[in-house]
Amino acid sequence: MRARLVSALLAGAASVPAFEPFGWFPLMFASLAVLAGLLARAGRTRDGFLIGFAWGWGAFIAGVSWLYVALERYGGMPAPLAGLAIALFCAYLALYPALAGALFVRLRGLAWRPGAGTLSAAAVFGALWLLAEWLRGVALTGFPWLAVGYSQTPPSPLAGWLPVLGIYGVGGLLAFLSALVALTDWRKAARRQGLGALAVAAALLASGAGLRGQAWTTAVGQPVDIALAQTNFSQTLKWDAGRFTDVLRDNFALVRDEFTRTDPPAILVLPETTLPTLLDLLPEGYLEALAGFAADAGGDLVLGAFRRDEAGRIYNAALSLGSAPVQHYAKQHLVPFGEYSPPLFGWFYRLASIPMSDQTRGAADQPPMALGGQRIALNICYEDLFGAEIIRALPQATLMLNISNLAWYGDSFAQPQHLQIARARALETGRPMLRSTNTGMTALVQPDGRVTDLLPAFERGVLRVSVQGYEGMTPYARWGNGAALALAALLLAFALFRRVRMRV
Repeated sequence: MRARLVSALLAGAASVPAFEPFGWFPLMFASLAVLAGLLARAGRTRDGFLIGFAWGWGAFIAGVSWLYVALERYGGMPAPLAGLAIALFCAYLALYPALAGALFVRLRGLAWRPGAGTLSAAAVFGALWLLAEWLRGVALTGFPWLAVGYSQTPPSPLAGWLPVLGIYGVGGLLAFLSALVALTDWRKAARRQGLGALAVAAALLASGAGLRGQAWTTAVGQPVDIALAQTNFSQTLKWDAGRFTDVLRDNFALVRDEFTRTDPPAILVLPETTLPTLLDLLPEGYLEALAGFAADAGGDLVLGAFRRDEAGRIYNAALSLGSAPVQHYAKQHLVPFGEYSPPLFGWFYRLASIPMSDQTRGAADQPPMALGGQRIALNICYEDLFGAEIIRALPQATLMLNISNLAWYGDSFAQPQHLQIARARALETGRPMLRSTNTGMTALVQPDGRVTDLLPAFERGVLRVSVQGYEGMTPYARWGNGAALALAALLLAFALFRRVRMRV
């Protein structure tokens, strides 16, 4: 058993290069196939839980350990405690593949034994994996980072299924194909079973590749010129009271320079919390001056800052200034521990120092901003992990815009992994996703998931792009995660039905 746990741990860690910045997407097939093979030989439900847990802990400790940087370097938490906190958090995340593993071992005998029932067993594995990842994405506000479907952005042939089934559905297909490979008897004596498995796998991959050429949405309106700023303020600089004036001055100069060019943009976007204070604490006339630059150029400015309402509640927000009426957006999906304290976790803030960590959730029905002849749906940083929440802005929105500050995580996998998440959201919605970030990665993602414009990370600059808006609805935009969840439920119900029939 110990050797199996080590194998599962290593297979989980080996799945991480399937994501960006490496993008070796076939590795995820191999990693999940190893997991399915180990589970196929597990004798007890408990063994399945432990094998799934080992795979998950290996994947998360290798894939999201950059969270340590936020706790230790910028949060001020002692290094041993920060390391322990990350290990425990990854252990929590590992409970979900552990649950899938335990249930698969429990239900495996419904349809499968070596040499028979492979297709049904693989379907059960795929369904359980899909449900476990969906649960991880919603339980306790959710943390769907490293959902395996994210590894299948283009050029993976499964990317074509993203506008249909979403990230969890693609993850389920991936798990199904991996289990099909692992559970099939490939000996010459079982040639028929092997050929059948190859035919099913080829059909799914070919249909996914074919769907990549399907245009689910259509262009609307005229292209709009947008400038996406990457300010590259270090996290310590942003919150250093002695450097506050420098941050304001740099933002002011950036806005002035862009709107006084001979070819000013229609829209200039600055990143999340580019003004690291409450709007009502800014120097008198500061916002008016920024609005004046934009209005004089016939354009608009979108920037991130903290806003306080009449009741004193604080929001991580974005606002527009310039030729159009002022518009606001408040972040809806807050980060636990970073932006609000879950119940019973006050002790965490006695160990870590995180500014502006007592925030209020924005309303779920905020309209897109009407700017530059387009309707732009904003999301702030972590929010674009939640596809079912992003599609609330459809069909009204014609463009998607994410403003982020990942300086908390240093030079790590966080930046390229977050850009890959944006690519999945563009595919799911059939709309371009614009990104303005503090330290990277500032980019334009097209509706087919291609990154056509990108600034180098950790460099100050402005990305000028001409963006076409889109209208229409992808299947995922219409159904959300409902179609994938219904499919998983039907597959499990069919397996249970077969079990009942076998016992009669």
